[in-house]
Amino acid sequence: MLVAEQKNVKEIIDMLGDDFEKLLIVGCGTCVTVSMAGGEREVNSLAEVLRTYYASQGRDVEIETDTVKRQCDFEFLDDIEEEINRNDLVLSLACGIGVQHLVERYPKKVVLPGLNTSFYGATTAVGEWSERCIGCGECVLDKYFGICPVARCAKGLLNGPCGGSQNGECEVDPDTDCAWELIYNRAVELDKLDELIDLVEPKNWEVYRDGGPRTLVNKEYHED
Repeated sequence: MLVAEQKNVKEIIDMLGDDFEKLLIVGCGTCVTVSMAGGEREVNSLAEVLRTYYASQGRDVEIETDTVKRQCDFEFLDDIEEEINRNDLVLSLACGIGVQHLVERYPKKVVLPGLNTSFYGATTAVGEWSERCIGCGECVLDKYFGICPVARCAKGLLNGPCGGSQNGECEVDPDTDCAWELIYNRAVELDKLDELIDLVEPKNWEVYRDGGPRTLVNKEYHED
């Protein structure tokens, strides 16, 4: 899932500026709800903080809140059209995709980001997420027994570890497991260590960002 964290409140206040009287804060009910950054609870909490701040400044600011199931889907954005239209600004507590989708759906409205989108991650403990994928466009998990060196090795090494890891810990961050230690142990566990001998060619980054933004079309729903 996409993992994000809320911007600092001061940064949000500075970003909103002074030229508005009505603000809509919109949350997203999927990824950022799970990562505890932009769900209904976070939306309502931020709204209360902002109401308190603006009241202390003597400003009469109306703050409305709502949370849709997915901001990356126009179907759910259509449900909040009236709320969008009656407010001066929209603060989106969604990932960067959700923010841009709101802008596409309501191009005449100023939409601002309340979160910083971090990475694609997995839940590893309560309130803790760890990066597992960068969406490179060419999955290599089959070569590394389900552990991705592109995302999980700090140097993205494809043919073995660097010389800096010690005791299974990453040279860059001792609190991070060395990805290649994990790959090696997994290969031993599966009795497939010999498969790591073959040299892996340099990654084809053309499928990652070459040529601009990517689009995936399911031909089942689109005619040629």
